[in-house]
Amino acid sequence: MMDRNIPVKVGFQQRVLPTYRVPFFDALAEVCPQGLGVFAGEPRSDEALDTGAVPLKAGYYHARNLHVLKRVFYMCWQVNILAWLEKWNPRVLIMEANSRYPSSYSAIRWMRMHGGKLIGWGLGSPTPAGRFSRLRLKRRKDFISRFDALITYSQAGAQEYVKLGFPAERIFCAPNAVAPKPTRPLIQRRLDFSAGRPVVLFVGRLQARKKVDQLIRACAQMPEEKQPVLWIVGDGPQRRELETLAEGLYPTVKFFGAQHGKELEQLFQSADLFVLPGTGGLAVQQAMSFGLPVIVGEADGTQSDLVRPENGWTLAEDNPEKLSRLLQQALGNVNRLRQMGAASYRIVSEEINLEKMVDVFITAVNSVLEG
Repeated sequence: MMDRNIPVKVGFQQRVLPTYRVPFFDALAEVCPQGLGVFAGEPRSDEALDTGAVPLKAGYYHARNLHVLKRVFYMCWQVNILAWLEKWNPRVLIMEANSRYPSSYSAIRWMRMHGGKLIGWGLGSPTPAGRFSRLRLKRRKDFISRFDALITYSQAGAQEYVKLGFPAERIFCAPNAVAPKPTRPLIQRRLDFSAGRPVVLFVGRLQARKKVDQLIRACAQMPEEKQPVLWIVGDGPQRRELETLAEGLYPTVKFFGAQHGKELEQLFQSADLFVLPGTGGLAVQQAMSFGLPVIVGEADGTQSDLVRPENGWTLAEDNPEKLSRLLQQALGNVNRLRQMGAASYRIVSEEINLEKMVDVFITAVNSVLEG
């Protein structure tokens, strides 16, 4: 049986600390008896990120982020990272595997000078295109070569790192999870919609990349007798624009704003299908823990291990017409919909949850300590 303890002090560098990531850091801190320190700063002013929470069990150190925006390159200097390393003195440092943070190079040199180990964490590395693509590719290869191991969200991400020349045996896949293994039993939902229309649920920040406007348009394009109830949960810069769109196109949409705790759980329990047309989507795993089948956009590949034919659908094309047809297909067979929801529940119970994610980090850290 795997030892679920990390025997050394660990540091974790992040550009920012989103609220949804706090439970992971507290869970990781539980297996770091020598201590876990998280170093992260503020997002850019134009980013729609909720960063209002801090860990309770992990130590939190505020990074002074200096964002530099250019037409082609974005860079972020974390100007006090060396001061944090001197103070925390970790034996292992886990960092974002992102070469756009110049201060990370200084942190890497500091760790090497002090005999520490380095692990990179990232989505993967799609082949760059456009201007300066060869330069960007070379820079990425050079940057990831400095790590002792890499952790990524999916097999797709792992393969991208292999293409950059990083050894496959030093890459670990940690499923991107925000919710623990469910403790509640699988919810038994109705087996027909004769008593009321099905409920389609979206949960997330209301920003352009989530493509919630396409979900509203897709529902409006369905035959009237098949149109679902649409619940949109979340807040963000696009909310007023989406409310205006819904008023003219699909007035039965209900906007709940940001919801948390028992109120959010009740919405998951009352829904029939979860839909995320755009990118991001950590709420997908949370929806699956409530036994919901899911429809997701292809996004950045992090959904590839989570959403499968047995529990959901992936949008291959980015348009409301395709989504509308997929919604009709999903809601047209209630028995199949419930079977897919049960598959979602099984996946997050057995394979993709916060506990499994932490286990991969334990394995990765202990592997670099062993050498």
